[in-house]
Parts: sequence; C-alpha cells; structure tokens
Amino acid sequence: MEKKKKKKYRGFWLFFKIQLVLFILLAGAGIYYFAGGYANEVRLLKEDADTLTARANSETFRKGETGLVYDAHGDLLKEYKGEKDSYYIEYQDIPEIVEDIFVSVEDRKFYNHKGVDYLAIIRAVLAMLQNGEVTQGGSTITQQLARTVFLTTDRTWQRKMEEIFIARNLEDKFSKSQIIEFYVNNIYFGNGYYGIQAAAQGYFSKSIDKLNLSQTAFLCAIPNNPSIFDPLKHKKNTLKRRDLILDGLYDQGMISKDAAEQAKDKKIKLKRKKGTEKNNYVETFINHCAIRALMKARGFVFQHYFDSEKEEKAYRKEYSRLHEECEASLYSSGYRIYTSIQLNQQEKLQDALDVGLSDFTEVSGEGIYKLQGAGVTIDNTTGYVTAVVGGRTQEYEGYTLNRAYQSFRQPGSAIKPLLVYTPILERGYTPDTVVVDEPIPDGPANADGSYAGAMTMREAVNASKNTIAWKLLDQITPIAGLQYLKAMDFSQLSPEDERLPIALGGFTIGTSPLEMAAGYAALQNDGCYREPTCIIKIEDTQGNLIYTSEPEETGEEEGTRIYKSNAARMMTDMLQTVLVNGTGTGLGLGDMPAAGKTGTTDDNKDGWFVGYTRYYTTSIWVGYDQPQTLPGLMGSTYPGNIWHNYMMSIHEKRTPMGFVPYIEQKEVVTD
Repeated sequence: MEKKKKKKYRGFWLFFKIQLVLFILLAGAGIYYFAGGYANEVRLLKEDADTLTARANSETFRKGETGLVYDAHGDLLKEYKGEKDSYYIEYQDIPEIVEDIFVSVEDRKFYNHKGVDYLAIIRAVLAMLQNGEVTQGGSTITQQLARTVFLTTDRTWQRKMEEIFIARNLEDKFSKSQIIEFYVNNIYFGNGYYGIQAAAQGYFSKSIDKLNLSQTAFLCAIPNNPSIFDPLKHKKNTLKRRDLILDGLYDQGMISKDAAEQAKDKKIKLKRKKGTEKNNYVETFINHCAIRALMKARGFVFQHYFDSEKEEKAYRKEYSRLHEECEASLYSSGYRIYTSIQLNQQEKLQDALDVGLSDFTEVSGEGIYKLQGAGVTIDNTTGYVTAVVGGRTQEYEGYTLNRAYQSFRQPGSAIKPLLVYTPILERGYTPDTVVVDEPIPDGPANADGSYAGAMTMREAVNASKNTIAWKLLDQITPIAGLQYLKAMDFSQLSPEDERLPIALGGFTIGTSPLEMAAGYAALQNDGCYREPTCIIKIEDTQGNLIYTSEPEETGEEEGTRIYKSNAARMMTDMLQTVLVNGTGTGLGLGDMPAAGKTGTTDDNKDGWFVGYTRYYTTSIWVGYDQPQTLPGLMGSTYPGNIWHNYMMSIHEKRTPMGFVPYIEQKEVVTD
C-alpha cells in the first residue's frame, strides 16, 4: 500500500514539474517577446494575415497561374499550366476515404480545433529550443493550407506566426468541409499535379472516385514529401508509405484488417494521361535548371562534399524541403522563364544520335532501347546549354531518364585533359616536354599493348597513352587532380576516388555528359568554368526579376578560374592534334578549327567523344544503361561519328575561327 502511494505521489510530482517547466518557458518567452521588441513585429504579421484572408474567397483556392517558357529566340517553348481550376473537385465529390486518410495521417484533431493545435505548437517550440531551429511543424491541415496558398515553407518563427494567424482566420471564415475541400485541391502531388483529382488523372488516367483503396492510399502518400515519394522516380518509397497509411487506417478502426492487407497486396500500375509522359529531354532539363535557379534565388547554396555525416544530413534535409517548394511553385506561380535552348540544334542533336545508333534495335523488358546515348551542347560565347539529349527517340509510357544529366558513367580517357594534362601544364610542362612511355610495375597497359619510349607530351595525348597519364597524375597526386573536378561541380566524386586509376577514368561512380561538356567548355573559355544551365532569367507575372544568371558587366573574366589561361590554351592546341593524326583522326570539321578527345572504358562498355570549336562544345556518350560490352565501341566510333555529324551540321554556315594561341614558355619541369 505504501509503495502504491509513493508511486502515485511520484507521478504527481513528475506531472507538476513538467507543467512548471512549461510555465517558465512560456513566461520567459513572453518576457523575451515584449522586452525584445517583437510585439510590434507580431502585430504587423497579424495585420498582414488579416489582409490576406479578408479578400480570400472560394476562387482563391481554385486558380493556378500559367507559367511560360521561352527558347533562345524568344519563341514560346512550353507552358506550366495551372490545373487547379480544370481538375477542381467539390466537397460532395471527394471520396470519404480521402478525407479519412488525410485527417488520420495529418491532423487527428482536425474537427476539434480552431485551426491550430496548441499542444503540437508547444512541442515544436520545445524542439526548436532544444535544436536551435524549427525542426517540427506542429501544423494542422488548416495551417498547411495557409502555408500552401498564402506563404512559403521557410522555417522561421515569423512565417510560423503568420501561418497561425491565417489558419485562425480561415477557420472563422470557412467551414470544416470547405477547408477539407480547399486542402485536397491545393496540396502538391509532384510532377506538376495540384489537387487529388489532377493527381488521379495524371498518374492513373482515372477520376479519383474510380480508384480502389490501394490506389487512393498510394496517391495520399505523395504530399508528405513529393520528392521522396515521387511515384515516377521512387515508387518503392511511395508503396512503403501507402502501407503505413493502410496500417494507420486499420489501427484507428476506419477499415478492417482484411481490407488493409488486400490493399497492400494489390499491385500499383501507373497509367499516365496521354500527353503527360515526361519524354521530352528539353522539358526535363528545363525543369531541373529552373528549380535550381529558384532555390538559388532563395539563398540556397549547392554543395556536393561534406566534412561530416551530420553536415550532409542537414544539407539533404534542407535541400529536399526547398526543392519540393520550388518545384511546386514552378507549376503554379506563373513564372516567365527565358532559356538558351535552340530548338534547331536540339533537333539536329537528337537526329544525329538516333541515326548513329539506328542499327541497334534490341529493347529491354520495359520496351526501352538497350543501347543508349546522350549529348549536351554549350554555347562557348555565353556558357549556356543550347541542346540536351538524354536518350534515343522512343514512344513509351512512364518517366524518361534524361541521361544527359541524370546518368553517371566512367569517362575513360576523356577525363585526362581535365584531371591530368591541363593541371600538369600549369606546373611547367609544355606540349614539347619529353615523357617516357614504358611499362609500370602494377600499373596500366596501353590500349594497343605497346610502348613507344621517349615522346613529347603532345604525342602522348595524341595516342592517349595510359602510362603517361598514370605517371603524371602520380606526380601531381590524385587528391590535387580531383580538386579541379570538384571546383567544376563534378558531383559524384568520393574519397575512394583518391587513387591513380582515375587518371584513366576509373571512378567509383563516374561523370555525366553535362559535367564533361562544362569541363571542356572551361578549357575553351581560357580556363574559366561557367555553370551549365539553360536558364537565363526568371520573372514573375508582373515582370519583376526573380532570378538571373546573366553576368554583370564588370569587365572581369566570366566564370570561375579553374586553370591558368596559358595552360588551357596549350591543352586546346594539343587536342587539335588529336583530330588530325591522333585517336580522333577523321573526326575533324573541315576548315573549322576543332579540338577534342576520345574516351573508351574497359571491355568497351562506355564510349565518349568530347570536343569543341570557338563556337560550341559538345559531349557525346554511348553505352548500355546496364553496362555491358559492345564490340567495336570506342570513343572514335559511334560517339565520335555522332559528334562529327552533329557539329558539322551546326557549323555549316559559320565562318572558321581559330583558337587563341598559347604563349611559348620556358619549361620549369623538375623530377
């Protein structure tokens, strides 16, 4: 009996202490609030919230602005259509299970609060005090609606406070059923779909009331994080969350156990609405670049390398949050997006790739050509991407992988100029420096199995000698070589790459055609790197500038200095020789001066050709999505021929223009 009393009093005192701590925290917050002068700021936030909601009506939640995208010539390229109005669904037409799912998953107290769950807010405040930032939302369905329609997802106390004021006002102005209606019609389901009806039509080509329980739960899994639960890119993630939703419905007595299990066992087969398949490589690349531009406009700094797992985890979390927000705004904010895409070049690059690989007709189980290719063109005057092809032309349902920037493959010898030769030229070597081609114990062999002895570095580049590249990288060290690639935003480098095989393109993951094109464009641009994007500027519906990538006219060099100018010019001079009597013999462009390099990986699994003129840089990759040997695949065969035919076509009417010559310098090579 005595023990029970002690336990009872112990529980009471524990409860009392918790309440006391909460009181002290709230009291302290109140003192800080007034003493710190925040009262006026909160008052202004309240006034702003009142203004926003005062003019809100049912139409506020129906319309989405149509965004416009223009090509390099100012012609309309595509539209981001606001689909809210055309796919808007009234409350009485919303299946009951949809409402049940969102209430059970997002806001179980929805019908009992006035827009704000204050206990959840307190938990979020405590978490903020503990972590030093807002880590928990504590947001009700009404708050989420307020944020989606009226605000951004910035994790600041000001945004949170205004969200609360708006949510309270919405609850006073609209009924619970109206708020549910607004909510399911405005939340983002990824890939440009706002509202559950648009998502049902987009992913299943059916109205929401025609979907079964499994499909409905699958759709409702997406809005929690449209990037992570994107059914086109991460279907397994979506299915896993669908199952959690079904388990939650069963636990709350909304569906039976049998219904939950049967729904989990059903296979989800997407059937995208005709015309919505993401088969356009230009569109997917524009989306990619535009989202990055909007993220930059909001102050986000991209990075690929981290000092700790904690730093990387925090970065990934913030990246995912902001990427989701910017992707959503892309489809609803009515932006005017001006790009550098030249459709005539795009068509020619696509045609060159299709014709160059037309003999290979074998397809995978999904009906996709097994042998693939990709290419990217950069305007060397501006640094902008003008054409991007992520694969062969083909009609099929589903998401199209844009291999131009989403695939990373071993670059073979095409990496040597960026990683080895230009860096060594900065250290006193010249094209005439004598190097020795000889066997290396535990080192690589040359592609032809022979060794030529003493030769100039120009000759070594010409013949793509593996032994020379290996020894030179050993001299400057792999770590030093990798710094050049990291400075040019090569995104898939790892600590495991700090080894000599990278001299020959032996990376853990690899590089993309976009990265290779940008690297070679830096050589042509006197050693200065420019981020490869197709977005020139973004304006809002009123013509106000949201983002621009156009450099300011300061008289300074364009881009980030990567290589010394003379080293880049010497490298270009040597790469010109490659097209005259080296591994790229026969791939020259007639009277148009050009420079380039072949790349072939072990067992002929990947073939590359990257080259440039004063006008354009183009990189071409050919290989299988699942790496396998292709007899006859070398940088000089399929990739080289595609590059040659395409570059000839886009230079057809251009005046030949030579490269800037390098300045002869005295060698300062030391052993």
